[in-house]
Amino acid sequence: MIVRLINKPDLLEARRLIEANGFSFEHNYDVFFGMFEAGELIATAARERNIFKMICIREDYRGGHCLGELITALINSCAYTDLENYFVFTAPERMASFEQLNFNPLVTGPEVCLLEYGNGLERYLEKHRGLVREGNNGAVVMNCNPFTNGHLYLIEQAAAQVDHLYVFVVREDRSTFPFRVRERLVREGTQHLGNLSILDTSDYAISHVTFPAYFLKEEDNAQLLQMRTDLTLFAKKIAPFFHITRRFIGTEPDCRTTRRYCEMMYQVLGEHRIATVQIIRKQHAGRPISAFRVREVFKQGTLSSLPDLVPASTLEYLQSEQIKSPLIGLKTCNGRH
Repeated sequence: MIVRLINKPDLLEARRLIEANGFSFEHNYDVFFGMFEAGELIATAARERNIFKMICIREDYRGGHCLGELITALINSCAYTDLENYFVFTAPERMASFEQLNFNPLVTGPEVCLLEYGNGLERYLEKHRGLVREGNNGAVVMNCNPFTNGHLYLIEQAAAQVDHLYVFVVREDRSTFPFRVRERLVREGTQHLGNLSILDTSDYAISHVTFPAYFLKEEDNAQLLQMRTDLTLFAKKIAPFFHITRRFIGTEPDCRTTRRYCEMMYQVLGEHRIATVQIIRKQHAGRPISAFRVREVFKQGTLSSLPDLVPASTLEYLQSEQIKSPLIGLKTCNGRH
């Protein structure tokens, strides 16, 4: 019998089961299921957004029906959400068990494997087949929270160096400005460029921020593994489809997380013969123009400096009636500007 784990005794029992099997318990989840047999907890599974995690089955019940029933419960829990693609990170030795349940490997590595339920990546690529261009193409992946003159400068510099440039806007809505606004401002701010395609990342670039580390050894660096997984997925699946041979990034003087991501980019993309091209960030008044800087200015109400920091279309939005109250949830650094 599978039930949602809500009360404290069940959650404590679940934690004991997970930790007894050498895993770590994670407190962040949307739903948490337990499977009981004769009143005893024999398995657990949790979901945070579209990531399945803390899937743990007692040793004497492995190899049977438990995993399939747990996955079914997790998928059914998404019935009234906007989620379309489901993912699981797992250790390499457990990958085959998920493949038998219609999970497809996206990235495989010695420490972690990323699998997707169904064929969401294939659908994503097929949806954008009309944007495919032959030639020496490049890419930038941006959050644009919001779109600034710094973003525009990077795009202009990159577009001048390739036949066609793909601008991937992070779709995940964990930013101050929603995706629909961020994407629109990018499109409006780059209309003068003729060799540009703008598309969303769906779940396939700079996503999976809920990277679960419950099955990793303590010495493993989950953040670095997440970065490598993200970049490997881009290099092996997305870049070949769009004939991308170069990925452009701006220099990062402030955010340590973004710097580490850039350093990893050189290594991982290089392994797949994709060049990483770093462009010095555009500055104003001796400081790099960043989305965080724009959000700070907006929050402080010193809007007179905005024309130097953002394109006209972004400025128009920030001064419009669509924003009637100060933005909240501003962060000093989230690795995705």
